[in-house]
Amino acid sequence: MTTDRLITDYGAEPGTDCSAAIAKAIDAGGRVVVPAGEFLTGPIRLRSNVELHVAAGATLRFHTDPAAFPIVRTRWQGIECFSHSPLIYAYDETNVAITGTGTLDGGASTDNWWRDTRPRSDWQRLLRMVEDDVPVEDRVFEPGHGFRPSFVQPHSCHRVRIEDVRIVNAPMWVVHPVFCSDVLVRGVTIDSLGPNNDGCNPDSCKDVVITGCSFATGDDCIAIKSGRDHDGRRVARPARNILVESCRFTAGHGALTIGSEASGGVQNVHARDLRVTGTVDHALRIKTNSERGGVIENITVEDVAVDAVTTSAVLITTRHAEPEQFGGHAPVVRDVAVTNLSVRSAPRTVEIHDSPQAPVQDFRFTSSETL
Repeated sequence: MTTDRLITDYGAEPGTDCSAAIAKAIDAGGRVVVPAGEFLTGPIRLRSNVELHVAAGATLRFHTDPAAFPIVRTRWQGIECFSHSPLIYAYDETNVAITGTGTLDGGASTDNWWRDTRPRSDWQRLLRMVEDDVPVEDRVFEPGHGFRPSFVQPHSCHRVRIEDVRIVNAPMWVVHPVFCSDVLVRGVTIDSLGPNNDGCNPDSCKDVVITGCSFATGDDCIAIKSGRDHDGRRVARPARNILVESCRFTAGHGALTIGSEASGGVQNVHARDLRVTGTVDHALRIKTNSERGGVIENITVEDVAVDAVTTSAVLITTRHAEPEQFGGHAPVVRDVAVTNLSVRSAPRTVEIHDSPQAPVQDFRFTSSETL
């Protein structure tokens, strides 16, 4: 039987900084419970066999000062480096969970994390490190530099469960498992409209289920990733065996997106029973280019109902943000099937933008209906 550890038993009080109390409860192991009330915290690091349970009526509100976030190994827009810790982080752990119907509030706004979305000098420095084959252990961005962290990032973990919580105001990508296996994201509500606020990004993960979730995001709602350009090819870990089902989308760029950081490849994605009830740009978007490379294959999408999209219901492009000259790493997109798509309002149903070097292969589209 799982042991409950109320953070209030470890010194937490509503309205105060409870970072130390939460860390002590996690060290004790078991089910760490955040009771009703609003609690302030810095970054949280989960350990094996720990469930962070945010109870009904509870809010965990996170600090927004980058100095509060230690430097950890992460992946930022498809490139490995050491930068600010995600708000909730686990590394090389087994059996980690975040549950409950309470709220996780990242506190991000234009006054803090969203003010400088990609520090140009640090981003150029990271790209140079990749070009120069600098080992990941030496790609370290000291405090005060680096990049906005993901909200929830289990990294290199096995058996991950994120269930029922509401997540708002993320600095960057919201639910971002990296190099994980056996991942379940169920019943989660994501309401975060900031820049690059992708909702759920399984990144070079395998055996993933995303089910019964709701998304209102400032970028793609679900975005399947596997690394960027040379660094993604170096790691060479595909995202594979992913099921997306019974999800709802009310705001975002793409409801279900693959890419653009997909250099490690994406295999075996099945999506069904998706409902776009607000306005997004695309219901399905697959995006890559000749700098990314990689193979995206065996993608099936069925039973999708769309109220409205601003551009096209389905977009597949092998020329997304294409450089002026061919990048030398032709991506492969093949074996994509869309079945039972109903669209109430869309300027276009399907768009395919490819090239002679990177043609879309074996795309099947059946049973479409415009309402």
